[in-house]
Amino acid sequence: MEMAFYRDTWAEIDLDAVMSNVRNMKAHIGEGRKLIAVVKANAYGHGDAEVAKAALEAGADMLAVAFLDEAIALRDAGFQTEILVMGASRPTDVQLAADMNIILTAPSFEWLEEAGRNVQTGTLAVHLKLDTGMGRLGIRTEEELHKVFSFSEGKQCLNIEGVFTHFATADELDTAYFDEQYKAFETLAKTAASYGDVMIHCGNSATGLRFPDKLVHAVRLGISMYGLSPSSEMKPLLPFQLKEAFSLHSKLVHVKKINKGDKISYGATYTAEEDEWIGTIPIGYADGWVRRLRDSDVLVDGERVPIVGRICMDQCMIKLPSQKEIGTKITLIGSQKHGKIPVDEVAEKLGTINYEVTCTITSRVPRMFLRNKSIIEMRNTLLDGRKKG
Repeated sequence: MEMAFYRDTWAEIDLDAVMSNVRNMKAHIGEGRKLIAVVKANAYGHGDAEVAKAALEAGADMLAVAFLDEAIALRDAGFQTEILVMGASRPTDVQLAADMNIILTAPSFEWLEEAGRNVQTGTLAVHLKLDTGMGRLGIRTEEELHKVFSFSEGKQCLNIEGVFTHFATADELDTAYFDEQYKAFETLAKTAASYGDVMIHCGNSATGLRFPDKLVHAVRLGISMYGLSPSSEMKPLLPFQLKEAFSLHSKLVHVKKINKGDKISYGATYTAEEDEWIGTIPIGYADGWVRRLRDSDVLVDGERVPIVGRICMDQCMIKLPSQKEIGTKITLIGSQKHGKIPVDEVAEKLGTINYEVTCTITSRVPRMFLRNKSIIEMRNTLLDGRKKG
């Protein structure tokens, strides 16, 4: 296959891993419950269209994104399945959603009232967001919920298809606040169900993994579709093995031997304590490999070696155990021979969560999509093209 990029840094997305995680979650939650594949934020940095296709092939029933723009991008890519926009959309944009058969989230009575005035043709499908303690978006009281359903009754321009909430602490071992939220959700969901047949869902990855009996009609599979645990606390509780889909690689573009006392990179913060071999790789903070990752490790021939000196915008330097050939593969996230650097390790170095790591790797890093360990597609947004094999 002809390479679709001209810099030796790329991410690999294992679509077989995505499909395995979807199938395992489907089996875990049991028949009769839907699986909503969450592909917001460019599928958490993995590639929205490619992941969406793999998830649907593996049995996902519908897709979810954060914003209307993301849903439109999927429609433009040819996806005809149901798409739920979970975040806030402008009520002035609802006609476009109705025209494209995109489900929007209604966070309040006032939003729904204004949206209803802006639907000129067709029907706008909505899911009502219930705020049971997350504190972001949503209806908080039974009174407002009754008001919403009463308002929508008999209106051809509006169709309330579902209601949902989101838990703030489903990934924590202490379930006290989760139980409090779930109790509030049950009350509001019962009120919604009294108005007819609506889809009721409350479960993110953590809820689906830990409390499948509480999902009602569907799970929203986000972080764990990509093979990552919702939290480090949950790892011992996982009901099945998650397969990590994201890996990040580069190659040596320059190798040199420096002398004891020589310095490396901006600020001259690294000083060689002996004669050393230094390699340069073409990845830096503009790619999402941020400066706080100085002193972290990468893999060379399966062996861990440290990054030395400050990470630059487009490059960084590593201390090699010996002279290596230019073009030697470097793994920053993922497995190489007997070595492995998981996403969670990088997150721990940064003092953040695994979600942020994959989302932070910027779009200028090309994505290679693999099935059966072979590249089936590449995406390079800088060249605005895709190569298929």
